[in-house]
Amino acid sequence: MSASTISNVASTTVVLSAKALLLDMDGTLVNSDAVVERCWRDWAVTHGLDPQEALKVVHGRQGHATMAILLPGRPMELNHAENAEMLARETADTDGVVPIAGAPEFMAAIADLPHALVTSADAALARTRMAAAALPMPRIRVTAESVGASKPDPEGFFKGAAELGVDPADCLVFEDSAAGIAAGQAAGMRVVGIGPRAAAHAPTVHVPDLTSVRVAAAPNGTLTLTLTTA
Repeated sequence: MSASTISNVASTTVVLSAKALLLDMDGTLVNSDAVVERCWRDWAVTHGLDPQEALKVVHGRQGHATMAILLPGRPMELNHAENAEMLARETADTDGVVPIAGAPEFMAAIADLPHALVTSADAALARTRMAAAALPMPRIRVTAESVGASKPDPEGFFKGAAELGVDPADCLVFEDSAAGIAAGQAAGMRVVGIGPRAAAHAPTVHVPDLTSVRVAAAPNGTLTLTLTTA
Protein backbone atom coordinates (compact mmCIF):
# COMPACT_ATOMS: atom_id res chain seq x y z
CA MET A 1 0.00 0.00 0.00
CA SER A 2 1.44 3.38 -0.97
CA ALA A 3 1.83 6.18 1.55
CA SER A 4 -0.99 8.10 -0.09
CA THR A 5 -3.52 5.28 -0.05
CA ILE A 6 -6.83 5.68 1.74
CA SER A 7 -9.28 2.79 1.54
CA ASN A 8 -12.64 2.14 3.11
CA VAL A 9 -12.64 -1.23 4.85
CA ALA A 10 -16.14 -0.83 6.24
CA SER A 11 -18.64 1.96 6.62
CA THR A 12 -17.02 3.19 9.85
CA THR A 13 -13.41 2.15 9.26
CA VAL A 14 -10.67 3.85 7.25
CA VAL A 15 -7.16 2.56 6.59
CA LEU A 16 -4.26 4.93 5.87
CA SER A 17 -0.58 4.26 5.30
CA ALA A 18 2.36 6.52 6.06
CA LYS A 19 6.08 6.53 6.76
CA ALA A 20 5.95 8.75 9.88
CA LEU A 21 3.52 10.34 12.33
CA LEU A 22 3.56 13.99 13.42
CA LEU A 23 1.69 14.54 16.67
CA ASP A 24 0.22 17.69 18.15
CA MET A 25 0.06 17.67 21.96
CA ASP A 26 -2.78 19.70 23.51
CA GLY A 27 -6.15 18.26 22.56
CA THR A 28 -4.49 15.43 20.64
CA LEU A 29 -2.40 13.54 23.20
CA VAL A 30 -3.11 15.59 26.31
CA ASN A 31 -6.38 17.08 27.51
CA SER A 32 -5.29 20.42 28.96
CA ASP A 33 -8.54 22.26 28.30
CA ALA A 34 -9.16 23.00 31.99
CA VAL A 35 -5.85 24.87 32.33
CA VAL A 36 -6.11 26.61 28.97
CA GLU A 37 -9.61 27.85 29.70
CA ARG A 38 -8.73 29.09 33.21
CA CYS A 39 -5.71 31.04 32.00
CA TRP A 40 -7.24 32.49 28.85
CA ARG A 41 -10.53 33.42 30.49
CA ASP A 42 -8.61 35.47 33.03
CA TRP A 43 -6.50 37.07 30.30
CA ALA A 44 -9.58 37.93 28.22
CA VAL A 45 -11.41 39.51 31.15
CA THR A 46 -8.31 41.54 32.06
CA HIS A 47 -8.30 42.96 28.52
CA GLY A 48 -12.05 43.62 28.35
CA LEU A 49 -12.74 40.76 25.93
CA ASP A 50 -15.53 38.19 25.87
CA PRO A 51 -13.94 35.00 27.23
CA GLN A 52 -16.16 32.75 25.12
CA GLU A 53 -15.11 34.53 21.95
CA ALA A 54 -11.46 34.39 22.99
CA LEU A 55 -11.61 30.65 23.59
CA LYS A 56 -12.71 30.14 19.99
CA VAL A 57 -9.25 31.09 18.70
CA VAL A 58 -6.78 30.08 21.42
CA HIS A 59 -6.41 26.39 20.57
CA GLY A 60 -3.50 25.29 18.43
CA ARG A 61 -1.66 28.61 18.21
CA GLN A 62 1.22 30.09 20.13
CA GLY A 63 -0.09 32.57 22.67
CA HIS A 64 1.39 35.66 21.04
CA ALA A 65 -0.35 34.73 17.77
CA THR A 66 -3.67 34.39 19.59
CA MET A 67 -3.17 37.76 21.24
CA ALA A 68 -2.45 39.36 17.87
CA ILE A 69 -5.79 38.08 16.57
CA LEU A 70 -7.75 39.17 19.63
CA LEU A 71 -6.04 42.56 19.99
CA PRO A 72 -5.19 43.57 16.42
CA GLY A 73 -2.81 46.47 16.09
CA ARG A 74 -1.23 46.01 19.51
CA PRO A 75 2.59 46.02 19.43
CA MET A 76 3.90 42.49 19.09
CA GLU A 77 6.46 43.06 21.82
CA LEU A 78 3.55 43.32 24.28
CA ASN A 79 2.09 40.10 22.94
CA HIS A 80 5.41 38.30 23.35
CA ALA A 81 5.84 39.66 26.88
CA GLU A 82 2.36 38.59 27.96
CA ASN A 83 2.80 35.25 26.23
CA ALA A 84 5.87 34.60 28.37
CA GLU A 85 3.75 35.30 31.46
CA MET A 86 1.00 33.05 30.15
CA LEU A 87 3.42 30.20 29.47
CA ALA A 88 4.82 30.47 33.00
CA ARG A 89 1.32 30.32 34.47
CA GLU A 90 0.25 27.41 32.29
CA THR A 91 3.42 25.48 33.09
CA ALA A 92 2.81 25.92 36.83
CA ASP A 93 -0.81 24.72 36.57
CA THR A 94 -1.33 21.02 35.88
CA ASP A 95 -4.69 20.66 37.65
CA GLY A 96 -6.96 18.68 35.35
CA VAL A 97 -4.26 17.74 32.82
CA VAL A 98 -4.97 14.16 31.74
CA PRO A 99 -4.24 11.99 28.70
CA ILE A 100 -6.66 11.92 25.81
CA ALA A 101 -8.52 8.59 25.85
CA GLY A 102 -6.33 5.94 24.26
CA ALA A 103 -3.17 8.08 24.32
CA PRO A 104 -1.11 5.80 26.62
CA GLU A 105 -1.79 2.76 24.45
CA PHE A 106 -1.22 4.72 21.23
CA MET A 107 2.13 6.08 22.42
CA ALA A 108 3.21 2.61 23.52
CA ALA A 109 2.28 1.22 20.09
CA ILE A 110 4.39 3.79 18.21
CA ALA A 111 7.33 3.91 20.64
CA ASP A 112 9.72 2.31 18.16
CA LEU A 113 8.14 3.79 15.02
CA PRO A 114 9.03 7.09 13.30
CA HIS A 115 7.15 9.90 15.04
CA ALA A 116 7.66 13.42 16.34
CA LEU A 117 5.86 15.90 18.57
CA VAL A 118 4.95 19.15 16.81
CA THR A 119 3.42 21.52 19.34
CA SER A 120 2.78 25.24 19.79
CA ALA A 121 3.84 24.85 23.44
CA ASP A 122 7.37 25.75 24.44
CA ALA A 123 9.72 23.00 25.60
CA ALA A 124 9.06 23.52 29.31
CA LEU A 125 5.29 23.43 28.92
CA ALA A 126 5.48 20.38 26.65
CA ARG A 127 7.60 18.48 29.19
CA THR A 128 5.30 19.47 32.04
CA ARG A 129 2.07 18.47 30.31
CA MET A 130 3.37 15.19 28.89
CA ALA A 131 4.65 14.29 32.37
CA ALA A 132 1.39 15.32 34.04
CA ALA A 133 -0.48 13.05 31.64
CA ALA A 134 2.08 10.27 32.25
CA LEU A 135 2.93 10.07 28.54
CA PRO A 136 6.42 9.46 27.12
CA MET A 137 8.07 12.43 25.46
CA PRO A 138 8.99 11.70 21.84
CA ARG A 139 12.72 11.85 21.14
CA ILE A 140 12.10 14.21 18.23
CA ARG A 141 10.06 17.28 19.05
CA VAL A 142 9.35 20.62 17.44
CA THR A 143 8.29 23.20 20.03
CA ALA A 144 7.59 26.92 19.97
CA GLU A 145 11.30 27.73 20.19
CA SER A 146 11.98 25.69 17.04
CA VAL A 147 9.91 27.76 14.62
CA GLY A 148 9.60 31.33 13.43
CA ALA A 149 5.87 31.11 12.69
CA SER A 150 3.00 29.64 14.68
CA LYS A 151 0.41 27.24 13.34
CA PRO A 152 -1.50 27.58 10.98
CA ASP A 153 1.86 28.15 9.29
CA PRO A 154 3.18 24.71 8.22
CA GLU A 155 6.78 25.35 9.32
CA GLY A 156 6.57 23.08 12.37
CA PHE A 157 5.31 20.12 10.37
CA PHE A 158 7.94 20.62 7.68
CA LYS A 159 10.60 20.65 10.40
CA GLY A 160 9.20 17.50 11.98
CA ALA A 161 9.28 15.68 8.64
CA ALA A 162 12.83 16.88 8.00
CA GLU A 163 14.02 15.74 11.43
CA LEU A 164 12.60 12.28 10.68
CA GLY A 165 14.04 12.24 7.17
CA VAL A 166 10.63 11.58 5.64
CA ASP A 167 8.97 13.30 2.69
CA PRO A 168 6.09 15.53 3.87
CA ALA A 169 3.65 13.66 1.63
CA ASP A 170 4.50 10.45 3.51
CA CYS A 171 3.71 11.95 6.93
CA LEU A 172 0.40 11.68 8.75
CA VAL A 173 -0.53 14.52 11.12
CA PHE A 174 -2.64 14.08 14.28
CA GLU A 175 -4.36 17.34 15.27
CA ASP A 176 -7.40 18.70 17.10
CA SER A 177 -7.57 22.42 16.27
CA ALA A 178 -8.48 24.53 13.27
CA ALA A 179 -5.00 26.09 13.22
CA GLY A 180 -3.25 22.74 13.48
CA ILE A 181 -5.36 21.06 10.81
CA ALA A 182 -4.77 24.02 8.48
CA ALA A 183 -1.01 23.78 9.14
CA GLY A 184 -0.92 20.10 8.31
CA GLN A 185 -2.90 20.61 5.14
CA ALA A 186 -0.67 23.54 4.11
CA ALA A 187 2.31 21.19 4.47
CA GLY A 188 0.67 18.82 1.99
CA MET A 189 0.07 16.20 4.66
CA ARG A 190 -2.98 14.14 5.47
CA VAL A 191 -4.55 14.93 8.84
CA VAL A 192 -6.28 12.73 11.39
CA GLY A 193 -8.60 15.01 13.34
CA ILE A 194 -8.91 14.08 17.01
CA GLY A 195 -11.92 14.97 19.16
CA PRO A 196 -14.87 17.33 18.84
CA ARG A 197 -12.95 20.49 17.83
CA ALA A 198 -11.51 18.78 14.78
CA ALA A 199 -14.81 17.69 13.24
CA ALA A 200 -15.70 21.08 11.76
CA HIS A 201 -12.37 21.64 10.00
CA ALA A 202 -12.33 18.96 7.29
CA PRO A 203 -9.44 16.71 8.33
CA THR A 204 -8.72 13.74 6.08
CA VAL A 205 -10.30 11.48 8.70
CA HIS A 206 -11.99 12.34 11.99
CA VAL A 207 -12.01 10.09 15.06
CA PRO A 208 -13.42 10.75 18.54
CA ASP A 209 -10.16 9.93 20.36
CA LEU A 210 -7.10 7.71 20.19
CA THR A 211 -8.96 4.57 21.25
CA SER A 212 -10.16 4.59 17.62
CA VAL A 213 -6.63 4.25 16.16
CA ARG A 214 -4.62 1.09 15.60
CA VAL A 215 -1.07 1.10 14.20
CA ALA A 216 0.91 -1.70 12.56
CA ALA A 217 4.32 -1.59 10.90
CA ALA A 218 5.37 -3.59 7.84
CA PRO A 219 8.95 -4.88 7.37
CA ASN A 220 9.53 -2.21 4.69
CA GLY A 221 8.81 0.55 7.22
CA THR A 222 5.31 1.41 6.04
CA LEU A 223 2.91 2.19 8.85
CA THR A 224 -0.68 1.06 8.45
CA LEU A 225 -3.27 2.84 10.58
CA THR A 226 -6.80 1.55 11.05
CA LEU A 227 -9.17 4.25 12.23
CA THR A 228 -12.74 3.82 13.46
CA THR A 229 -14.59 6.99 12.57
CA ALA A 230 -17.84 6.40 14.45
